[in-house]
Amino acid sequence: AVIKAVGEHQDLLRISVATAGNDHRLGANEAPPAIISMFLGDELTGVLEAIENGVHHDDAKWVKMTVGADIIPFIRRDNTDRNRTSPFAFTGNKFEFRMLGSASSISDTNVMLNTMVADVFAEFADRLENAVDFEKELNLIIKETVKAHKRIIFNGDGYSDDWQAEAQKRGLLNLKSTVDALPLLKSEENIAMFERHGVLSRAEINSRVDIVLENYCKVLHIEALTLIEMMNRQVIPAISEYTDRLCTALSHKRALNINADESADREIIARLSAAGSEIYKLTGDLKMAVSSAEKIADMLEKATAYHDIVLKLMTDIRKYADSAEAVVSMDVWPYPSYGELLFSI
Repeated sequence: AVIKAVGEHQDLLRISVATAGNDHRLGANEAPPAIISMFLGDELTGVLEAIENGVHHDDAKWVKMTVGADIIPFIRRDNTDRNRTSPFAFTGNKFEFRMLGSASSISDTNVMLNTMVADVFAEFADRLENAVDFEKELNLIIKETVKAHKRIIFNGDGYSDDWQAEAQKRGLLNLKSTVDALPLLKSEENIAMFERHGVLSRAEINSRVDIVLENYCKVLHIEALTLIEMMNRQVIPAISEYTDRLCTALSHKRALNINADESADREIIARLSAAGSEIYKLTGDLKMAVSSAEKIADMLEKATAYHDIVLKLMTDIRKYADSAEAVVSMDVWPYPSYGELLFSI
């Protein structure tokens, strides 16, 4: 039932974790990818394949774990060994859903998961209660479910590029952003399911979509204004200050009249000048983009503008700021580096 529910309602699980912050997290930083798949482990997957093909399943043999050090004693690999790259994993006696961000409540995910599994249970119950031969119908349900939804089962590396291509071949959804995912909540199929079980009405679903989109826009609005402030008042002045320091040093070097090599100084000055100019230009563009986005009344259109235009400009600005940070002296750069955050605080 869970396999069928996840296979049919990938969109709902992705929607349940859709936030501006989680869009950055999914697929990186030890989080599962945005593509919904299920990890069952080789043993359980083998059992389901045997059921599908109508053959006997032989119990898997214990496998020795390769740990890379001969001094460590023999360790048998558990046949439910965990896959940290899987969004929805079976770990021996339970499923784990790992896509939820730390700042989010589990309530939305529970509502989605419980409703879609209950819907499948109701379908199975109707068939079994009206079956002439209960056992035969039960086996048929299992076989049909495995055959129809085995595409959702994936035991490999969810981070690999090969999985991205394979997921596309399987017809799995790859909803990379909140803006891509959230409108699917208002599909007629999803509305019908929630209304059928008395969980949410059409009006309640529409209101929830608008609320999440509004929150998405507010988060990006705050982040964009913060970035503009950081660039205009600290990063650009820091670049200018350090560039001036380099220019002064270059002038002093020339004054010595010793034909010293100026290539490094000139290259760094050119790099910082280019980065500063691009940051200044893009920051102005970002300010106008935020102003334009705030004038849009429709929430989905507004969220799309924030995602497609504002967020892209923010990413571009960061690229140039990172480039400048790599060559600006630590005593001039206004913010701590990752190294300082990790080892100096």
